[in-house]
Amino acid sequence: MELAGLTTHVVGPTDAKTTVVLLHGFGAPGDDLVSLASYLQRGAGVTARFVFPEAPIELGGLYGDSRAWWRLDLAKLEADLRSGAVRDRRTEVPEGLPEVRAQLSRWLDELCTKLSFGADEVVLGGFSQGAMLALDVALHRPAPPAGLILMSGTLLAESEWSPRMASLKGVPVMQSHGKHDTLLPFSIAELLRDQLIAAGAVVDWQPFAGAHEIPPPVLAAAAKLLLARG
Repeated sequence: MELAGLTTHVVGPTDAKTTVVLLHGFGAPGDDLVSLASYLQRGAGVTARFVFPEAPIELGGLYGDSRAWWRLDLAKLEADLRSGAVRDRRTEVPEGLPEVRAQLSRWLDELCTKLSFGADEVVLGGFSQGAMLALDVALHRPAPPAGLILMSGTLLAESEWSPRMASLKGVPVMQSHGKHDTLLPFSIAELLRDQLIAAGAVVDWQPFAGAHEIPPPVLAAAAKLLLARG
């Protein structure tokens, strides 16, 4: 189905107590994370309904069927990777972030209406760029989500995020990051973790000895958060 201009995949029971929204990363196809639903439902016994919106930007060209929530300076990214530079994005407010934030917030409202559930029943999360957008949207909503699943994201838009962090007091957060992530530095993920904890969020920090990825222990931690909701 399509909501707020975004193609949307829904997996799971219509009477689920919890709806999990997961946003894919930059350069991934729109259905990139859909397989996680079966993994968590069959492997871990999660009874939630899973929803996967596709990002609005079609990258096309060499990227094939790949999408993005906002565009990146790929030349700069490749130069940083070649030089080994640590890219600290804390002061960055990506061009296009306010617009996609507004679109995804509208999408959430339409989703709640379409599937007849409350905003307080939503666990919001994502991977990489999707994790960043999930947190950004959560910080700008009138009320916080039921939980956050932040897989390999980073701290950005700090001037906007920091004053809003207190809204996440008491919210369960599963945050994961690879110690050898060359795209989004582990050290900056630790800073984000510290800010979430200082704001009163209940953070389950999941570092792992890997790179920019979603290993099984991260999915097990996500399942733990979801199973705690019953």
